Amino acid sequence: MKTLMRSALVALSAVSFAAMAIGAAQAQDPIELKFTTVSVPTDLHTQAMKVFADKLNELEPNLFDIQLYDSGSLFSQNGDLDALQRGNAEMAYVSFQLIADAIPKFGLFTAGYLFQNADHYRKVMDSDLGAEFKQTVSDEMGIQLLDVCYLGTRELNLRRERDVQTPADLDGIKLRMPGSDAWLFLGEALGANPTPLPFSEVYLGLQTGTIDAQDNPLPTVDAAKFYEVTQQIVLTDHLVDGLPMAVNNQTWDQLDETQQAHMVEAAHVACDFNNEKRYAEEARLVKFFEEKGLKVTTPDVAAFRSHVQEFYLTSDRAKQWPEGWVDRINALAD
Repeated sequence: MKTLMRSALVALSAVSFAAMAIGAAQAQDPIELKFTTVSVPTDLHTQAMKVFADKLNELEPNLFDIQLYDSGSLFSQNGDLDALQRGNAEMAYVSFQLIADAIPKFGLFTAGYLFQNADHYRKVMDSDLGAEFKQTVSDEMGIQLLDVCYLGTRELNLRRERDVQTPADLDGIKLRMPGSDAWLFLGEALGANPTPLPFSEVYLGLQTGTIDAQDNPLPTVDAAKFYEVTQQIVLTDHLVDGLPMAVNNQTWDQLDETQQAHMVEAAHVACDFNNEKRYAEEARLVKFFEEKGLKVTTPDVAAFRSHVQEFYLTSDRAKQWPEGWVDRINALAD
């Protein structure tokens, strides 16, 4: 009997030692989490990465080895998604445009006037529709979308003052847009004459009259000093843009439900930080542009939204969109 008890104790000790060894190994080998972005250190999206890291380490101490890479130092803008899918990086911001390239029916998320603000983004992502969207992205792209961080709201910036209330008032306006088909389509939907022009030539184009207007978020108007060669900003709010924060499935699948929930919570905290700062900056810039002598006006945004959405919905590109999703997204707006 003593021999049996001694054998049982030895076996139990061996099991306990093995469990301790596994625990020690886990403590010594945290999960590597390389988070990459092309944004520079001063950009709010880069700062939000640090907020995410701090919150996740608070919620899950010692579980992750979080490494932050900015300014494209690890991968280029076009390389982030590939890096996630190959497992060469664990986290990145993945634009809706990149998602739409991979899953064309989600081109819906790049359309004008789909989202009204950052809260609308989150309501959609937290809804049943958002769950279906995220599950499809996970299944087909191998990534989990944790939250959407606000990027900015695109407004119109006119070379000369003009009474703009509805899309009809932009008839004949040469509106500079990026050169891709999707951007030019948006310019046409707004009622303007979309004119492709490299960003580097926009200032001179506005100065000389090659173009009559350009569209960008207000911080871009400030950074590029377009206010020096324009007279008016029209707050059309025609594209509320956001960047989903994503983690690859290889990493996600290593986590239990509580750890996954903590990662989502950290992403929410990071995006809240980003969103609050960006909206404050946009509000500050309205006053700044007025002080610089620009006229800042607000058109009939509802008329613009109705016209642009109808323009999209009656186009060939909308035939790929999931049926009824536009109405469901609209219903979740404030």
